[in-house]
Amino acid sequence: MSANVHSKSMTIKRSAEQAYALAERDGFALLDIVIDDRRLKALLDDDSCGAFVSFEGRVRNHNNASRVERLTYYGYEDLAINQGRQIIEEAKRKFAITHAIAIHRIGALDIGDVAVWVGVASAHRYPAFDACRWILDTVKAEIPVWKQEYYDNQPSKWLSNNG
Repeated sequence: MSANVHSKSMTIKRSAEQAYALAERDGFALLDIVIDDRRLKALLDDDSCGAFVSFEGRVRNHNNASRVERLTYYGYEDLAINQGRQIIEEAKRKFAITHAIAIHRIGALDIGDVAVWVGVASAHRYPAFDACRWILDTVKAEIPVWKQEYYDNQPSKWLSNNG
């Protein structure tokens, strides 16, 4: 039973097309496949915007003193989508930005894979930089996504999305 529960939180119930449409409409989605940064950047293209800022969070090969071999992200899709939409709405209220999208990947990831992508478009650079960082920090703190890290010389560990 436990493995079945975990496996359901490693995939999304929407198709990739539906996830990208949701990201375009509401500003947030989960994906269980490779994130297409070119597609996301194109969704944010706007002639009224002089600034575009993006961030890619990649799986690194270490955490503190431990060598990481791979990791798995698990997520609660419906809650994540709702909270992600609220984060993007709040960012638009707090910062002078035109568009913003954040995507978090779930499932098994290898070293170097993009786990999270945030993009922001605005008329000017400072709001875009500030909003991008705020969105990333808030997504990492509030979205129901957890990771299990696998190491070369010790048992795997469950970590919060911030750890």
